[in-house]
Amino acid sequence: MQTSTKLPAIAVRDLTCRFFTKRAQTTALTDVSLSIQPGEFISIVGPSGCGKSTLLKIIAGLVRPTAGSVELLGTQVDGPQRDVGFAFQRSALLEWRGVRKNILLQAEIRGMDRVQAERRADHLIEMTGLRGFEDALPHELSGGMQQRAALCRALLHEPPVLLMDEPFGALDALTRETMNVELNRIWRETGVTVVLVTHSIAEAIYLGTRIEVMSPRPGRIVRTLPVDLPRERAYGPTLATDVFHGLAAEIRDLLGASSAHD
Repeated sequence: MQTSTKLPAIAVRDLTCRFFTKRAQTTALTDVSLSIQPGEFISIVGPSGCGKSTLLKIIAGLVRPTAGSVELLGTQVDGPQRDVGFAFQRSALLEWRGVRKNILLQAEIRGMDRVQAERRADHLIEMTGLRGFEDALPHELSGGMQQRAALCRALLHEPPVLLMDEPFGALDALTRETMNVELNRIWRETGVTVVLVTHSIAEAIYLGTRIEVMSPRPGRIVRTLPVDLPRERAYGPTLATDVFHGLAAEIRDLLGASSAHD
């Protein structure tokens, strides 16, 4: 009988990260180890300032760790990675470019084939419900539509790994729920590996196949919680399940009721 030798999409080993200034030293992360398989959706929750965003930047190769290592698709991360998409809290769309041109900015930066990039952009626009808004400027869009455009831009080059740093944190509650449902659908349709940083317990559980709970700074992983729910999830019914309520209670106990919100 053969065993699977599939490499993890992301392997974080014994990671420590310190930042130095003239006056002080801050340890953001300490002894973080994490293995993420292709196609997983990992939600990371923890108190503000515990190093969640720093961990994402280290995985992307934007910040160098003080100790430990990260492998992305079996290759050591030693600088900015081309095989990741990154979605931030703010859409960071260029105000003078319409939706389609903002999405295609990724192609210009990466030197992608123009015809293929335009075809991919049109597919993503259709997938995210932005058809009819291709030429709309950012100020003409709602916050949710701006984030859809930013998500399209992050996915344009078909990255196997998508890193998301509180991408829906600035949205109103109803729009955030809608974006959660959309992201679940896009993840299922594309098969991309997703790592999401969030302060929302509900968002972490609804979207994740696994939740990593981090301690206050210096951040370390204190608990790994599998999410025993089907990949396709209706929002309201999911939040009403015993699985959801059990996980939410455990996360609150780990973080303290005031450290995270629904």
